[in-house]
This record gives sequence, C-alpha cells and structure tokens, in this order.
Amino acid sequence: MQILNYRRLCVLVLWCGLVASLGLATASELSAKGSPGGDDWPQWMGPQRDNVWRETGLLEKFPAGGPKVVWRSPVKIGYAGPAVAQGKVFVMDFTSPGNVQVDNFARKEFPGTERIVCLDEATGKVLWEHAYEVVYSVSYPSGPRCTPIVDGALLYTLGGEGNLNCLEVTSGKVVWSKELKKEYQTKSALWGYAAHPLIDGDKLITLAGGEGSHIVALDKRTGRELWRALSSKEQGYAPPTIIEAGGKRQLITLRPDAVTALDPETGKEYWSVPYQATNGSIIMAPLMVDGHLYAAGYSQKSLLLKLNPNEPGVNEVWRDKVREAIAPVNVQPIAEGNVVYGIDQGGKLAALELPSGERLWDSSAYMGAARLGGSETAFIIRQGERYWLFNEAGDLVIARLTPSGYEELDRAHVIEPTNNAFGRKVVWSMPAFANRRIYLRNDEEIICLDVAK
Repeated sequence: MQILNYRRLCVLVLWCGLVASLGLATASELSAKGSPGGDDWPQWMGPQRDNVWRETGLLEKFPAGGPKVVWRSPVKIGYAGPAVAQGKVFVMDFTSPGNVQVDNFARKEFPGTERIVCLDEATGKVLWEHAYEVVYSVSYPSGPRCTPIVDGALLYTLGGEGNLNCLEVTSGKVVWSKELKKEYQTKSALWGYAAHPLIDGDKLITLAGGEGSHIVALDKRTGRELWRALSSKEQGYAPPTIIEAGGKRQLITLRPDAVTALDPETGKEYWSVPYQATNGSIIMAPLMVDGHLYAAGYSQKSLLLKLNPNEPGVNEVWRDKVREAIAPVNVQPIAEGNVVYGIDQGGKLAALELPSGERLWDSSAYMGAARLGGSETAFIIRQGERYWLFNEAGDLVIARLTPSGYEELDRAHVIEPTNNAFGRKVVWSMPAFANRRIYLRNDEEIICLDVAK
C-alpha cells in the first residue's frame, strides 16, 4: 500500500511537467488520478481496458426525465467512442458529400474529411481540432471506429481507412502520422480499421495488414517501426490484447485465420491455433477466464483454449458451440468470475459459464420495447455489483447481471439513434464513463450526462 501511494504521489508531481514532456506518465497512471473526485476514461474500455467503471457515488436510479444533461456539442458521423482525460474529451468524426449511411458491400468510394476534435470536459467547448482528407471505401462508411487513446502528453487516433495519428494533447499539433495502407501496401478490411490500438510501455501496437505485417509495434513517440509479424488475408477486427500466462507476457491476436500469441517485445511467435470466422469477423478482444482463453464471432463461431500454466502454449477445449456459446458480432463481452456476459449474434444478452460452455440464460429485455432483428448492440460496463448498458436505441440501462439472470433496475432514453442498420435506426458508439459522468455521441451531437449521486 505504501508503494502504491508513493507511485501515485510521483505521478502527481510529474503532472505539472506534462505540457513540456512527451509522455512522462502512462495512460493507466494518469487515469488513476483523473479529475478531482473521479477517474478518467482515456481509452477504449476504460483505464484498464476491461470495461470496469471503478468510481462510486453514482445514482442508484435516474431522476424523473432522466439524468441531467450538462452540455451538448455538435459532431458529425462516426462510430468511434469518446475518450476523457486531463479535463478534455476527444472524439473522431467524418464528413462526406455523399450519403454514407449505407451498407456499401460494393465498396463504393466516398471522399470526405476525417476529424479529431478536442472538447473542454466541463463545458463541451471546442478547444482544438485536426482534420485531413480521406476516401472511405469500406462497408458501413459512416466514420471512424476506434476510440482515441490518451497516454501522457500524447493522443493517438486510428481512422476508418488506416490513418494513424499521434498528436499533442494540449494543442492538437501532429507529432507523427502514418497511412497504414500505403506504408504496408495493403487495403482496408471490409469493415475498415476497427481494432483499437494498444499502448504497451514505449510501444504502440496496432493491426496494419500486408505481407508479414499483420500486426506491428511502433515507437509511440516517433512512429518508428520496432517489429512486424504475421500475415493474413485481411486485418480482421479484434483488438490486440496482452495477457500473462505460462510465466510470460503474451500478445494475443485473433487473425481472420488463426489465434496467435507473440512476445510483445519482439513479435516472436509463441504459439498459434488455426481458426477461421466467416469474413474474418471476430471483433472481440480475447477474454482470459480461469486459465482459459475465449474468443468468438461471426457466424456462430466460438473457441475455448486451455492456457499452459508452465510455458506459453495452449490446448483446444472446444469450438463452435452453436446454440450455447456467445458469438458477439458488434459488442465486446465481459467476464465476471467464470461467467461471460455478452450480446450474441441474434441480439440476445446471454450468460455463458466457462469452461463448460453452458449457456445459463439469455434475454432480450435490455432492448426494452424494441424488437430483435439480429446484431443488436448494447455496450456493457460493470460498476460495483451492477452493470450499465447503453443500447442501440439510445437507452441507458442500470441492471444486475448474475448467473441466475437479468434484473433491470432502471432505464432512461438519453440520445436519439441517428444511423441505419438492417432497416432500423441505431446508435453504435461506445460511451465514456468518467468523473461520475457519461459521455455519449450519435452522428449529430456528443452529450455529457451527470450521474453523480
């Protein structure tokens, strides 16, 4: 405890020098401080990249009319969720003269402008923005997919067509940038660059594509390539994830045709298991549950591997439990103990026990009155003994998820769905949960909700 307190004191001292320094503290150290009385949300899935909201002092139920809207700020189209850190909100969007709210399986080109916007966390006022021209040719070309990453004095963003940027947090000045498609002589995956990059020490690890460069590690301060590894017919969509097993840190990548573990320092392969999802569509980051590794995706694909406790390696336990396992197609599932909660391909919220692979229950109640048509979305965040779900209809739901079932505590409609999918209106953007507030966006605005008790 004394060591932990000393570390946090050191972070506080270093805070004063952030403007003049490029990355004195890591994202996790900065998020531990957050704003006064709260925590930041500096990347996809939060400070520890695990979809856990560790703040307390939050509403038990919503007031009449829903939670208070602190501010609203206009944005353009995009699937990318916001990041919140250091008193600022960072979000990406896209503009095009064409109608981009289409499935675009024919991969028609839509020229436009991708933008990174920095807002004041307290007021929603625009502090700076950085924009650049880009041509979208991906399916569902309604903007970037990846949440920005705040790491010390630097901000990292990945656009839908592979534009990777490193900018100064305070000014938006570009430190370095890369066009991944051009640099690695590849094209974007069918649904674009959607795998959130990972900061690991001095490295930024991201899916790139191309021969021998499916995944690459870059110096986070300069963009210089440190290593590259693997080949695959497409990038895929599963974010790179680091686990500790077999006495080693292992970087797991769910390629379209294999699950592979690498040494995150060198890119050297530890082990690989051939596995193929339809259209390479595994979107989830792998979950480590009770000595096992779980991954699943489209169409009705699932895989459970037993991790070797003594050295890097795995044994396959089972695969493709069609009617039992959860095969997510839009949303990252979450594990609590040996139970995984997630939205399956048919749109139902389900509980899966591991390692048996038994489905304990499923329910469509999280969608309220909306009818299920498949591929429904609800982002799932654990907070204490309850969960916050933000569904595609624009509803914020407080619920208990247990091995016994789904229990709804309250819900409020907080934002309008403005995009289209499968003939219905949707909002497919993950919120940020920071400083006892929730930050949500659709294709017209980003809003800040006060949920402090």
